[in-house]
Amino acid sequence: MTKPVHPSHPADMRRRSVLGGAGAIAVAAGAGGLGSTGTAYAATAAPGAGRQEKPGTGPSVSYDRKRLLIDGEPVLVLAGEIHYFRLKRSDWQSRLDLAKEAGLNTIATYIPWMWHETADGSIDVTGRTREERDLGAFLDLCIGNGFHVIARPGPFTMAELKGEGVPLRVREKHPEIVPEGWDGKKDTAQTVDYLAPAYLKEVRRWYDAVIPVIAEREHRRGRHGVIACQLDNEIGMLPWVSNHPALTDGTLKAFNSWLDEVYGSGLGDRYPFADKPADERDAAIRAPKDGYAAALMHDLGAFTRGRFARYVKALRKSAEDNGLTGVPFLVNIHGTSDGGAKKFPIGVSQLMETWSGEPGVFAGTDFYLGGLTVKNVTDLYLVNAFTEAVQDADQPLGALEFDAGHADYGDNLDNQEDAESGDLKTRLCVAQGVKLINYYLFAGGFNPRLDKPAGDGNDRIGITGERHGFSAPVDPEGRRNLTYEPLKETVHAVGGLAGALAGMVPEYDDVALGFVPDHYLTEYHPPERPSVDAILADIEEIRGFGPRGALSRAMLLGGFRYRALDVQSVDLDPGVTPVLALATGKNLATRVQRELVRYLEAGGRLLLSGRVPEEDMAGKASTELRDALGLRVGKTLTDADRFWLSATAHGWAAPRAEVRVAKAQLCTAGRGDTVLREVSTGKGCGFDVPVGKGRAVVVTTDYRCDLDFWRKALKTLGASPGITHSATDPGLFLLTTRSKGEDGAGRLLHALNVTSGLDQEFTVHEKGRALFGGERLRIPGRSGAMLPLGLRAGGGHIAYATAEIAGIDKGRVAFRAVGGTESVVAVEGGATCQGAKVSREGGRTVLRVRRPEFTVRLG
Repeated sequence: MTKPVHPSHPADMRRRSVLGGAGAIAVAAGAGGLGSTGTAYAATAAPGAGRQEKPGTGPSVSYDRKRLLIDGEPVLVLAGEIHYFRLKRSDWQSRLDLAKEAGLNTIATYIPWMWHETADGSIDVTGRTREERDLGAFLDLCIGNGFHVIARPGPFTMAELKGEGVPLRVREKHPEIVPEGWDGKKDTAQTVDYLAPAYLKEVRRWYDAVIPVIAEREHRRGRHGVIACQLDNEIGMLPWVSNHPALTDGTLKAFNSWLDEVYGSGLGDRYPFADKPADERDAAIRAPKDGYAAALMHDLGAFTRGRFARYVKALRKSAEDNGLTGVPFLVNIHGTSDGGAKKFPIGVSQLMETWSGEPGVFAGTDFYLGGLTVKNVTDLYLVNAFTEAVQDADQPLGALEFDAGHADYGDNLDNQEDAESGDLKTRLCVAQGVKLINYYLFAGGFNPRLDKPAGDGNDRIGITGERHGFSAPVDPEGRRNLTYEPLKETVHAVGGLAGALAGMVPEYDDVALGFVPDHYLTEYHPPERPSVDAILADIEEIRGFGPRGALSRAMLLGGFRYRALDVQSVDLDPGVTPVLALATGKNLATRVQRELVRYLEAGGRLLLSGRVPEEDMAGKASTELRDALGLRVGKTLTDADRFWLSATAHGWAAPRAEVRVAKAQLCTAGRGDTVLREVSTGKGCGFDVPVGKGRAVVVTTDYRCDLDFWRKALKTLGASPGITHSATDPGLFLLTTRSKGEDGAGRLLHALNVTSGLDQEFTVHEKGRALFGGERLRIPGRSGAMLPLGLRAGGGHIAYATAEIAGIDKGRVAFRAVGGTESVVAVEGGATCQGAKVSREGGRTVLRVRRPEFTVRLG
């Protein structure tokens, strides 16, 4: 990824797998032995796969029921990114040694086309021109050191490389692949038309050279190897951030055909250019009039989704034709900036068709959030939840670029994040079911000089100067940075439970947060068009997270373990999703409104936050949801010019102090109860409305993140947290995971305290029943714990423990105390521990231990 040096369809539910060679992954201490292995099933062959099963082998790297499998065994991949091309060959081993010490089990690396293409245009992957170009030697060294490998051969690699990793020659030789943007403006980023024939031909030449080196080192039984290959990098990110769509002649020809196919005879109702000649249609798209600019923004985004999917299929075919057929392909998603992820779902929306329901492909996220606090913890939660919402029943979650450093990206001592955030982010990810984490960047390096001087200011391959990766846990010189030891502790902590985590999936309460991918079709917005600006102003502050982020944050910090649901791609079923929360603005597609009405009438319960929709995503009138709710919409007031807009609570929302708000859409309800009113007019801005067999709570003001208010709103609809705690500070929240296997190998409680300087002491209940024998837990500020609940480990069964498992071996389990208090371990049957107070309670052996680390012997 280009780090923050700049500002910062219904899913196919079939089982997915990729077949090939075999060999189990080596994970950190405690791996293996927990969780059901399940069975990996062969996927339907992807287009162009053309692969042959290797004799004498079964499934190697695959996925099934949200688990990543190697040789049929669930695994947790903990990787670190090391750029061999930024290091002297003699330094490769020392960086691998540091990765090994940190507990990592996999090495990931970009493989830059522009580095391996020499000045004469030939491609060197064997080291004939520079020994650091011997890609096979680096991969072999990783494998020989007991690591698996994630290969990232581009063609785009970003990584602060010039041309984003694509040789300058390609754009110079084929100027037609460099698109004009809106109103004929020239490219301000390194964008290309991904499907331009000349570009694809050049990419095929690159893949023909590099993929055989990767394929030769695929994972096989009895040895480590390449376990996954990423196709391209951050597809669509450059045209999005520069608002520069690829409006080449080829793209417009395809787009016009798409418009004709989608809208048919109705195209003329949408676009005045529908019956014009091709050149006039092209001109009208490149420089749209305001009257149809909003519709064009939506349609171009929807069309480009399919275009990206075709690009990934082309890359996959090139890779498979070159022998890479036995590992999953990865697509990474971009989108965090300024310490948050409000725009991240744009990347999900752009790329969802590249992997959703595609056999042998799954997505990974890129996130650079810096410190994790109550301000942005929901951002990371939704990064994973929204990605999960568009995956199928088998595709696991991954984090392909997990920010691992201290965030001083400019090496200017003007930014530094706390060391605890990496641990919190890792723990939150594994609690949400992430099965692959790549710490990026693990080790820094140096940008070598170009073979042929370019006179571009530094004549190096990168844009960061001579040194690169200043903030990584291992700096360019190979010294341990301030985040190395914390990362090491985190990896070993997670590694101690890797065998359990690898086979687990999250547990959820009976409430989901709605995700509307089309709310994020704003990446290509014709500039300076009032109709477009109006939609952006409305939707950008509300979509996904809710006004002020209050809806999603209140649900998480209010104790709800919620999933996200792509409401565009599923038939909403009250029996499956009893309660749905959704953030909306003025614009919501008619078909989504219609589905929400059907859901309510069938008995569904809806929490709607933001604004009652009145238009579709093209800005055309659409009021089906409003009409079903029986709301008459009036004007919208804002808090401005010394007008202190406020709201009062009524009904079940009372008693509650009058609250300042910044915006309120005033409505009148035809039925039901008004629970919020704007003070100066007395008009309603919060409603509890019956609809058919269902019920809706509609909040049309940017009400603050008052946990009690939002809990009451959800309780009114029938949703309550299944897991509760007695702490009063909102910085603590609890998640749970359970074994996916039929043998029910157990559960883990994931407790995260994102508050600084405040230790949380509390008891935990599940549906009113005390957990952990009623013992009080203590989680220090800025830390977390993964605590067993009925977990099989080491040949025994741990009923519960207030300490974290540090390692598992046959007949014994090592523990690490949490919070510096007495640890309690309850084991079904017999158990011993040196220095422990032992008692018997209801057939269990209960051990009380006052040591920071201890081992329990089972049986």
